[in-house]
Amino acid sequence: MLTHNLGFPRIGRNRELKWALEGFWQGRISKRQLLDTAREIRLENWRIQKDAGIDLVPVGDFSLYDHILDMTATLGAVPERFGFEGNEVDLDTYFRMARAEDESGPAAMEMTKWFDTNYHYIVPEFWPGQVFRLSSSRLFRQVQEARQSGVQPKPVLPGPFTYIYLGKGMEPGFDRWEHLDEIVGAYCKVLAGLGKECQYIQMDEPILVLDLDRKMLERMINAYDRLAKAAGNAKIMIATYFGEIAHPATALKIPVAAFHLDLAQSPGQLGAVLENLPDHTALSMGVVNGRNIWRVDMDWAIDLVCQAGKVLGQDRIMVAPSCSLLHVPMDIAGENGLDPEIRTWLAFAREKCFEVAAIADAASGGQPDALIENRKILAARRACTRRMDPGVRDRLASISEQMFTRSSPFPERKKAQSALLDLPILPTTTIGSFPQTGEIRAIRKRYRQGEADREEYVQSMKEYIEFAVQQQEKAGLDVLVHGEPERNDMVEYFATKLDGFCLTENGWVQSYGSRCVKPPIIYGDVSRPHPMTILWSTFAQSLTKKPMKAMLTGPVTILRWSFVRDDQPQRDTCFQLALAIRDEVQDLEQAGMKIIQIDEPALREGLPLRQRDRQQYLDWAVAAFRLATSGVRDQTQIHTHMCYCEFNDIMDAIARMDADVISMEASRSRMTLLDTFRDFHYPNDIGPGIIDVHSPRVPAIDELTDLLRLALEGIPPEKLWVNPDCGLKTRTWPEVEAMLRNMVAAARQLRNELGSRKR
Repeated sequence: MLTHNLGFPRIGRNRELKWALEGFWQGRISKRQLLDTAREIRLENWRIQKDAGIDLVPVGDFSLYDHILDMTATLGAVPERFGFEGNEVDLDTYFRMARAEDESGPAAMEMTKWFDTNYHYIVPEFWPGQVFRLSSSRLFRQVQEARQSGVQPKPVLPGPFTYIYLGKGMEPGFDRWEHLDEIVGAYCKVLAGLGKECQYIQMDEPILVLDLDRKMLERMINAYDRLAKAAGNAKIMIATYFGEIAHPATALKIPVAAFHLDLAQSPGQLGAVLENLPDHTALSMGVVNGRNIWRVDMDWAIDLVCQAGKVLGQDRIMVAPSCSLLHVPMDIAGENGLDPEIRTWLAFAREKCFEVAAIADAASGGQPDALIENRKILAARRACTRRMDPGVRDRLASISEQMFTRSSPFPERKKAQSALLDLPILPTTTIGSFPQTGEIRAIRKRYRQGEADREEYVQSMKEYIEFAVQQQEKAGLDVLVHGEPERNDMVEYFATKLDGFCLTENGWVQSYGSRCVKPPIIYGDVSRPHPMTILWSTFAQSLTKKPMKAMLTGPVTILRWSFVRDDQPQRDTCFQLALAIRDEVQDLEQAGMKIIQIDEPALREGLPLRQRDRQQYLDWAVAAFRLATSGVRDQTQIHTHMCYCEFNDIMDAIARMDADVISMEASRSRMTLLDTFRDFHYPNDIGPGIIDVHSPRVPAIDELTDLLRLALEGIPPEKLWVNPDCGLKTRTWPEVEAMLRNMVAAARQLRNELGSRKR
């Protein structure tokens, strides 16, 4: 049986790509140094996979920013505002598309979530008259590089249907699918070049797990007939993941040499696939979970592979992870700080490659030592009592219906809050975080390692908070935040304060570009032993007469941005988190905080990809948020924040969350998402972001007033808040000061135009 991998983490063992990218953007290293670092990461990745027993090693999965943006560059689909002249897409153009680099330059392309993950991709743009031509030799160079390093390369590309599906038309009424024929033609040229060098070419078409109609599948059959011919002797593998293939009887007629299935998430699809898989078509079985960090049950995986082998024959079976390993950390080696018992339960990207090889070996009749070890570890985990807390389970069982509902409906709450807060129309605020300076990171690290005592740490945090409050008052903001200097991450911070979590030292995962996150691990029942944020929020409030927002992360986001235990339903874990956050919300209110923000940027991300599964998820996700937030008085204003997602299909759920104020990313899309809120007649207050926080570009006052005017076309001024897209932790203080100064000026200008109206 051939083994292969769909993709490997890009950031390097010690986040070398992050440091190189940021050094290049800041002018501290050269282009050559950046590219050399990228090459070293690729070579190490290929070596690791080959040494683990992977036969076909992915090439093209590495990216300097995003693999969908790479495809945009390959096709020459560069938006006209970047001045691309039709030759090779250079590095400067590439990065300007991802992250607008100066105030006078064009706005960056939109960014949103990759299916139901926390990875973000750059959204392709389509317009009438667009021309597609081969405009990047990156993939061809990397294939040669891989060959020279001694691995058997398997090029990886986003398939043309997924690429178009994930994009957007830039003119009203324009159907981006009009470009399908020309885009397939450009793909054919790419495949013709790759086909001379490779045995297999992987085309990622995860949209096949969505609710596609059969007409779309027929178009795929015709298009892939062209693509297969263009590839010559190379075999095309269509990779699906994150769910089960829709309409397998039709989808499996797409004329390719192999199909990849995500059997870790959707093992039940195997029967229908075996019934409908054409003769001589190979089946790639994704039996090792590429999205979580628990060891695979090898006996389960081997049984599944053998079941398929009996029907198809072993020569038509390939073994792989379920999806790209981009979504897990690179290597568990060096994680010596983890609890020794829990550490044995885990497998990161490197270890998952070894699991793939061991499963293929055992399914082919071998007796790998890894199988015996796997059985012992899984038995020990099942027997471990540390996973269960009777007190948490008793509290979960005693939840009442009254705990999910605020005392009064929103109109009554708004009157009480308006009287208490006395805010102007178009109140200005931020989303929560401010720049994470080198000094703040250093004192957190020293405190964590025992080199600084508690007194020094607290004093440093308070000095930062005092500075942040001063800067906000200087800018003229109406509602302030403490800036979150104590938090290196909006989820990891709470994981350090909650029972049932453990943390890694180097378990980094790419979120976008150079932005990495280190998801905590939920291994057991969750509870809050002590208050988590009251010290910082109440200190910040003591420094100002203006309202101070207390900042929390919501239960769904903590769940989605952690590696979650796989031994109980996610709903139960989420409700445990909600009870812990509820305790914190009530303590904050008791301590005098009048505004409390509970961020849920991952609520949409967790939406199942198939319509049939969505309502059940939304019901418990909304219930978890309400459980966390409904234990406060009418006068206490509850905010939430969401970003980088589509809201159209969850508007009813957002309304049922019943937050007093919702803020969201809107600047890159120029407020188009507000159409959804307007058409839905969203009842509560809204803060659409008007500053792209992921770009160093400082928008001018006129640009911001234009965005606010667009917002006011669909949102009454009494309901509109003014804020950036997201937290400002990745920006510098000079950038933040300029951004906030212009934002406040824009709000004041609009207030003057609106007159003396009140909230």
